[in-house]
Amino acid sequence: MVGASLALALAAAGRRIVLIEAVPPESTAQPSFDERTTALGNASRRILEVLGVWGGIADQCGVIRAIHVSDAGRPAFARLRAAEHDIEAFGFVVPNRVLGAALWEKIRSHEAISVRLPASVVAMRTDPEAITLTLDGPGDAPTVLRARLVVAADGARSLIRREAGIGASEADYGQVGIVAHVVTDMPHDGTAYERFTPAGPLALLPLRDGSYTVVWARTPEEATLALAAEDAQFLASLQQHFGWRAGRFTRVGRRASYPLKLSRADATVAQRTVLIGNAAQSLHPVAGQGFNLALRDVAALAELLAEEGDPGAAPLLERFAQDRALDRRGVTRFTDGLIRVFGDPRPPLRLARAAGLLLFDLLPPAKRALARVSLGFGGRTPRMARGLPLR
Repeated sequence: MVGASLALALAAAGRRIVLIEAVPPESTAQPSFDERTTALGNASRRILEVLGVWGGIADQCGVIRAIHVSDAGRPAFARLRAAEHDIEAFGFVVPNRVLGAALWEKIRSHEAISVRLPASVVAMRTDPEAITLTLDGPGDAPTVLRARLVVAADGARSLIRREAGIGASEADYGQVGIVAHVVTDMPHDGTAYERFTPAGPLALLPLRDGSYTVVWARTPEEATLALAAEDAQFLASLQQHFGWRAGRFTRVGRRASYPLKLSRADATVAQRTVLIGNAAQSLHPVAGQGFNLALRDVAALAELLAEEGDPGAAPLLERFAQDRALDRRGVTRFTDGLIRVFGDPRPPLRLARAAGLLLFDLLPPAKRALARVSLGFGGRTPRMARGLPLR
């Protein structure tokens, strides 16, 4: 979804683009368009509006009009309401398959974008003037491409990152994320819930049809049992951990899972190479910041590449890295800090968390700061994130 978004942004910038994708978008094996949903902040909505994609997904999005944060085992909680900040919503929840389909439909209408599908990069050679890529795809002979800039949006195990000589660090949270759609006996009012439990955070996000998507972080052992459990058993366990604020859980759809790790590239640029999305950083899903951060990377990079001249010039790539450094560090520390602070079982920290939630619920400035998270954690806000065209 990140690479497709950048391709669309650059199509309006007068650049010639080749989009390399290993898995057809309609395939059930497409990793970007799986059972998960994505929470889009208001800045991301504006970016998708500029890309011409929002109109194709708006009527299929759940609307987050309120946020409820709680710590299991403590009575303290915090609430945020969009109306109190004079905005329609804090965000919008869209199924990944819906967003992916809208992006591909738009891509197919752009003559500036050449799509190689299915194809994978198997080798990369860099010289001062360009990068040569060798692609493995249909047919007997490999395809060779030469470009002045390569942008890696190929995930946390990025081959491009490795070929560019950029290292990465990884921290395993010891958690597995369980994703499923659930139905309750109460219609939702647009409230998104984030509940911190001893095993990890449990989020309920409102969907367009009145149901929720649940993202539940559990230990690997607990996740194995939860995935194998009968529906009734799974719902009973979910009810026990979440509580009754959303009503009684009555039905659950297909469950999926993925390991939760923090991955950070040592740098986001190298010679004629840029990393975006999970290739640059793969975050814990708590607070739903990963894709929103990636879209701001897309908007900032496209804005720079809309300028005349060599798109792979070192000064331009360094400007991108510097422009995005504060936001990238801020989001990473924010999400990682939430997991570590709320995952610490020591009594003094549990008391401090309860006091902090109560204090947050009483302080309008703190709420206003959190309501502006979708604009980023520092640095210049890209034009598209403000709803403006690239130029």
